[in-house]
Formats: sequence, structure tokens, C-alpha cells
Amino acid sequence: MTGDRRSAMVIGGASGIGLATARTLAAEGYRVTVADIDEAAARDAAALLGGDVTAIRMDVTDADSVATGFESAHGVHTVVNCAGLSIPGAITELDLAHWQTTIDVCLTGTFLVLKHAGRHIAEGGSIICIASLNGRQPGTGMASYCSAKAGVLMLVEVAALELADRGVRVNAISPGLVDTPLVAGISLVPGLTEEYLDNTPLGRSGRPEEIAEAVAFLASDRASWMTGAAIDLNGGAHLRRYPDVLGRVRAMAANPEQP
Repeated sequence: MTGDRRSAMVIGGASGIGLATARTLAAEGYRVTVADIDEAAARDAAALLGGDVTAIRMDVTDADSVATGFESAHGVHTVVNCAGLSIPGAITELDLAHWQTTIDVCLTGTFLVLKHAGRHIAEGGSIICIASLNGRQPGTGMASYCSAKAGVLMLVEVAALELADRGVRVNAISPGLVDTPLVAGISLVPGLTEEYLDNTPLGRSGRPEEIAEAVAFLASDRASWMTGAAIDLNGGAHLRRYPDVLGRVRAMAANPEQP
């Protein structure tokens, strides 16, 4: 194999699952590049982690930004894409711009990462995309996010086929509810967190570190025969139903003073 087997790029690495992933890989001896649209936050994360961790700015919706980031990291062995966002709304009410923003970040962003990672990653490398429970489980008010993450799962499978001749493995992790800044707003909607947990057989939300451990596994030789796979890491939430996000939000809007 060629390239540096101990180099990794974590995209969206300044917070949440990305930061936990950067921390875990750094602790395992990887030289980590934290890439994030918020360059200041990426630099803060690198300073926090210390050691051989550097930071760059990368906007996954900007093809030139993604290309430049990978050109500077030619030969990187592990690439983790954690960039994502969600703008909820009913299909009949969702602004096209909000739909497009979610698709641009979650789906087109994943395509651009796979495109340029595929060009520059070392032989025998590993690409891990953070997908979502919503890639397989629909939720009211989640049309753009569900569609984007379902697309991510298929992109991972296609990339796994196309990059296999270089020994590059491409896999996904599909988290459920994880305590990160991305889902902080859920706690503001009465009953929504409880409904999530009621539909999670293990009865709790996940920790970013638990996702990071799965990333470390997929990056390692322990997963050397795994590609085109998606790991459901959600406490069993895929076995039940997704909360009625839209119904909960509408109930809150109708009764703004209700705790």
C-alpha cells in the first residue's frame, strides 16, 4: 500500500461527531487534519486536541474548496465526512431554497468529497461517510434530509464499486439521535426527545464518542474486508418508528405557552 497509513482528514471536524472522531483518531496515533467551513472553529479544535493535528477550511458545497483541500492532503489514508445539516418543513410548505441547502450540504457535498477523496486517497485507504437513521427511516417534516441521506447511502455503494480496484474501502455509519449541536433544537420541542427515546429499544441517545469508535474500526485493518456497508448505530431505533417531528412542532406552535 502507498501513502501514509496514519493520516486522516475529518470533514466537519470542528464539533459534534466530527470533533469526537478527530479526537479518537488522534489518540490512536493518526496525523489528523480537521476540515470545516468554520476555519476559526477548526483551528480551535486543532489547538484543543494538540499533537499532530492541523486545520483547514473546507466548504463541501464548493467544488473548488473541496478540490483544494484534497490537493493539499494528497495521499491521505482515511477520510471521514461528517458535514451535514437539516432544515425541517412539510413538503407542501418547504421553501425550495431550504430544500436545496440541505441537498447541497448533505448529498452534493458527499458527492464532492467522494469525487476528490477518490482522486487523492492512498491505495488501500478508507472513506467513511456519516449518513443517518433517516437514510432508511422516513420522518414527517424531514423530506430534504431523508432524501439526502438515502442518496448518501447509495453514493457510498457506488463509490465502493468504483474504488475497489485500488483497494479503497467506502462505508457509511447511520447514527440515530446523538447528543450533538446539530440536534440541540430537538430538546426545545415538547415531547420530541421523549418520543425519540421511546422508539429506541436501548432507551437512550448516543454519544459522539460511540460513533467515533465505529469510525476508527472502519478505518482500521479490522474492517479490511468491509466495503459498501452501512452500520446502523442507533440503539435499535431503526426497528421501530421515527417520531412525528412535524406534528410535535405544529402542536408547539399552536400552544406556545405549554411547557
